[in-house]
Amino acid sequence: MLLVSDVHGAFDALARVARMGEPLLVLGDFLNFVDYRTMEGMLADVAGREFVVRLTELRERGEHEAARGLWREFARGREDEIRRCYDEKIVVDYGRAREALRGCESYVIYGNVDRPDVLREMLPEGSRFADGEVVEIEGIRVGFAGGGIASIGVPGEIEEDAMASKLASLGPVDVLCTHVAPAVRPLSRDVVGGRLKESPAVLDYLLEHRPRWHYFGDIHQPQATTWRVGDTNCVNVGYFRATRRPVRHAA
Repeated sequence: MLLVSDVHGAFDALARVARMGEPLLVLGDFLNFVDYRTMEGMLADVAGREFVVRLTELRERGEHEAARGLWREFARGREDEIRRCYDEKIVVDYGRAREALRGCESYVIYGNVDRPDVLREMLPEGSRFADGEVVEIEGIRVGFAGGGIASIGVPGEIEEDAMASKLASLGPVDVLCTHVAPAVRPLSRDVVGGRLKESPAVLDYLLEHRPRWHYFGDIHQPQATTWRVGDTNCVNVGYFRATRRPVRHAA
């Protein structure tokens, strides 16, 4: 089986992988809110490239509260207009994702930039919204737990207690798939953006249930892409928008 994460609008590349004839696991973040390498994405479409550059500069300096303030200032008084614009773009992009996955056996969870309700509704036949489920794929018990680290209160985020409950409902599995990284510093810190995005609940699950493999995404430029936690091999399957390459599960 193949795994990708952080598609962020790379739907042509996703379609190519979907045609490879293997079960495909997509670990969230279909939408491209902003690509900090090129300044492209929904935010640039709504607010303009110059705004994205200013926002990026603040984030790179670690001034995250100032970045949030800049957004609040921009959005003040036009919240409904911005929401309608995003809603339209979300439907278009999930439509492109649906076409990319059509005809493929795929299993999908959501990430922090996703709208899980819309994503679930727009998946094609043959694609399974597997969040919170255990599925046997090629004889392997795979547990899925979607959602990003709680930060700004968007629909794709999940609080740690909710993540812990979701993981507990899975029980033991052979392979755990999440969007978020476990609370292991080399896996969870983005060395370019400087942000730390980690889940203690995921780490607790690994230590308790000891799946053989844990696959995740979210961290685009991690310090380390693989790490061993007890009996578990942890693998960041990559920033698919940049790599255009899947990871093949090594049984």
